[in-house]
Amino acid sequence: MRPSIITALILFSSSAFAADFQSNWSNMHDRVWIGEDCWANPMEDWAVRAGKLLCTRGGPNRNVHVLTHQLGRGDGDFTLSVSVKVNKTGQGSAGFRIGIQDEIDDYRARLFKGSGINAFITTNGKLILNGKAVDAPKGNGFNLKLSAKREGKGYTLTLSAGTTTVSMPNIKPERLYGNIALINNGHATGGRRPKKKQDVKGPKPLGTSALFLFSNLSISGNKVVENQKQTFGPVLWTMHTLSDSRGDDGHVLKLTAQMPPIGKQDTQSVDLEYQVDGKWKSAGSKTIESLSRTASWRIAKWDNTNATPYRVVYNHVYRHSQPKKYAYEGTIRKEPTGRPLIVAGFTGNTDSGFPNNEVTRNVAIHNPDVLFFSGDQLYEGVGGFGVIREPYDMSTLNYLRKWYMFGWAFGDLMRDRPSICLPDDHDVYQGNIWGEGGMKMPKNGSTSSTGGYRQPWQMVNAVHRTQCDHHPDFYDTTPLQQGITPFYGDMVYGRVSFAMIADRQFKSAPGHVSDWKGRPDHCKDPKYDVKKLDKPGLKLLGDRQLKFLNAWAQDWRGADLKCVLSQTIFCNLANYHGGGQQFVFADLDSNGWPQTGRNKAVDAMRRGFALNYAGDQHLPSIVHHGVDTWNDAGWSFCVPSIAAGYPRSWRPDAEGRPVQNRPKPGLPNTGEYRDAFGNSITVHAIGNPAKKNRPGRINTLHDKSSGYGIVRFDTAKQNMTMECWKLQFDAKNPKAADQFPGWPKTIHITDNYGRKAEFFLPQVTVSGLDNPVVQIINESDNTVVYTRRFKSNRLNLKTFKPGKYTLRISEPGKDKEKKLTGLKASRIEIDKSIPVKFN
Repeated sequence: MRPSIITALILFSSSAFAADFQSNWSNMHDRVWIGEDCWANPMEDWAVRAGKLLCTRGGPNRNVHVLTHQLGRGDGDFTLSVSVKVNKTGQGSAGFRIGIQDEIDDYRARLFKGSGINAFITTNGKLILNGKAVDAPKGNGFNLKLSAKREGKGYTLTLSAGTTTVSMPNIKPERLYGNIALINNGHATGGRRPKKKQDVKGPKPLGTSALFLFSNLSISGNKVVENQKQTFGPVLWTMHTLSDSRGDDGHVLKLTAQMPPIGKQDTQSVDLEYQVDGKWKSAGSKTIESLSRTASWRIAKWDNTNATPYRVVYNHVYRHSQPKKYAYEGTIRKEPTGRPLIVAGFTGNTDSGFPNNEVTRNVAIHNPDVLFFSGDQLYEGVGGFGVIREPYDMSTLNYLRKWYMFGWAFGDLMRDRPSICLPDDHDVYQGNIWGEGGMKMPKNGSTSSTGGYRQPWQMVNAVHRTQCDHHPDFYDTTPLQQGITPFYGDMVYGRVSFAMIADRQFKSAPGHVSDWKGRPDHCKDPKYDVKKLDKPGLKLLGDRQLKFLNAWAQDWRGADLKCVLSQTIFCNLANYHGGGQQFVFADLDSNGWPQTGRNKAVDAMRRGFALNYAGDQHLPSIVHHGVDTWNDAGWSFCVPSIAAGYPRSWRPDAEGRPVQNRPKPGLPNTGEYRDAFGNSITVHAIGNPAKKNRPGRINTLHDKSSGYGIVRFDTAKQNMTMECWKLQFDAKNPKAADQFPGWPKTIHITDNYGRKAEFFLPQVTVSGLDNPVVQIINESDNTVVYTRRFKSNRLNLKTFKPGKYTLRISEPGKDKEKKLTGLKASRIEIDKSIPVKFN
């Protein structure tokens, strides 16, 4: 990771070349965050109190890893020492875990999945080293010391408390490599169950109610390696967007800094600075929001024509020493012009692949202009230790710990690129969301299928702040029920107009229609009459969002192409779910239901010739959608999961499902189908998971169709090229097989309104205005048929009904507009051209 400390502003607490570590908790104010050089599992169960590290909640395997110092692979000795005191009596243990390793050889992966050698003192009077136990001295406070010395082909480990020691010889050198951690009640689990027999020896587990105070942790020795670039904080990461605004603000930069849970006596604000003519200019100081731990800026009239370095500066104060200024640096890139805009797309991030090195390495090589995270940036199980649902402040801390893992993995990509982040169901601790306009889930609702939000509204809004505060100004900020915040709006960047929608916030719940046994959202009967599920009054996007989407489809200021960014695609594609690939006929969590709401959304998108870019399904796909028939609307691209957990498949060929017009090159499971709800879909590409997974977490993720997407928006040609990359490949040397079958796929803007032209308007020739925006209005009901930008001055305009039409030709935002009225539609193209001249 790029260093986050400005050398000129900081006095390092230790030499950059020293391998020794000394904890600094005695110098910290009281707080949950225990410092940039350590990571606590789980974060919300640890705190600094009166200069000591305290485990605040009982339970097994609470642990604190040192980030900057690990045991290296080379030979050498080392010594660990820490002062331990019982803070809450009960059954338990405290001590060290060393040589923590994981199949993913990264110090961050070891924090959550690793196992190692245990060295504890227990409250029932035992000193235990790697399963070997001796009687410990009595008392509630000890100085624990663990040392290793090379002897012959192995190491001898010695654990001591006072004058009592326990030793173990012949420890293999390869076992003394990896992370170093402190453990509260680690005896109960020993971490993830290791493969080696020597790690699972020992007495039966004790209870886990005891809580301990730790102080004066010291790590030394020539086997210890140090890397100060492995700190995390106090500025954890940033996210930003840059967008051409509707008003007089020009290009607007929105930037959010994510901070850790600081204490009341810590500095409560953070500063943003950026360079102008080589000099740092202040964008002002912002108070850190107390729940989300974020600070956000909005800067109007940003210079989008130059790359601008920035830094977020935090003045870190201490109990006994002088403050230190930390700075997190990045660059606001020059807005891309004269070339395709590259947008990388992601979804579904379990912690199996953390820290996602395969994805981040290859994405950095692709060097996209924009990052799009479509939802499930985290899951409830990420990082282990379960979820806390209430009270809202503890629930938010629990969420932040998981959210921090996301930023830790993708922060270096986000610091220099605009990023869009749409929260979805798992981000707010729900299996699915049918938001019902922000309704609170009924207390007797056992699942989210009853509709509404399960978590306290304060926690939900904190999630929205962390993920969306840096987005361009929202279209409508009117709160939903309970005061839950909406997050739909648009961004114009690189000549592409993006609509960001919340396709779950207003959606009706399955409880309105389900009349079968089992899950209300899963209809498994292929003979079920799905037409009766489309009851009047059911919502998908909701009236407010449909109003926005229709207005956005008409707004072409600064744009040559349009793209709708959503959590999921607008059909029910996946029909086999989970590890056992259980057949599900109709999934009401998909955006194929309710059908009327689905058709309204798809129709609104096609009126702006927009591509739909989404995720959620854990199933990469390219689909051409239809409203009244096949292919009369736009296309969608569903990207693969970053790290797929719950696999889904689309295998109609195996079912013998009717198909027609299979597109070239004739791939399995492609062609024109009806989805479970009767929606017309043409599947052009599908990335089904393997039928059998290889061993190893990364191998398994690859086989479960993990990866990411790329869309290249060629604004000059008005083409969109979709790429879908698998998890395991080398982006420096890509091969055709590195993409899922059917990719890459290029479509033209006109493909996103595939409705067959039945009538034509007179040809129009425009002069004095390049690349005009054209809007066609049906005069019989004053409805907008469609709006799009043309890359030609000779306009051949299709329509779909007889009658008279109004034509608006313009360049939005430049007060240039001409209107033609009373144009009569004809069934044949008319050669005669109407000239339209602009001065």
